[in-house]
Amino acid sequence: MPTYIPKADSLDRRWFVVDASGQVLGKVAVAVADILSGKKKPTYTPFLDTGDHVVVVNADQIVLTGAKERGKNYHRHSGYLGGLKTRTASQVRQKHPERLVEEAVRGMLPKTKLGRAMFHKLKVYAGPKHPHQAQKPQALSL
Repeated sequence: MPTYIPKADSLDRRWFVVDASGQVLGKVAVAVADILSGKKKPTYTPFLDTGDHVVVVNADQIVLTGAKERGKNYHRHSGYLGGLKTRTASQVRQKHPERLVEEAVRGMLPKTKLGRAMFHKLKVYAGPKHPHQAQKPQALSL
């Protein structure tokens, strides 16, 4: 009996909305990464992008446990000598609160072309409003 491999046109991509207010960052990131990669679907295939789209709202109200608010650092490098920029989680939250969720989810996806394709299906917004009402997203409770 041959192994079933889903075709790209037969995939059913749905949209989900996750409200991150009062939720722990790691728990939200794990749930979102599972949905983006399609691991909860019966048609999951490790080498195909079978996941759904996810919209995360209220990213500015997400909770970091312990001393991560001042102790967790985010690094980026310009590529030039001495070009390392380091910010704490509280500094990132003040300027771009949606990046906390984006970086946490990106770290849980594969570091390949497939992982980048999965990451493009993630939309994160700091407030409660989002422009994806036309896709009729379903609320996802964590």
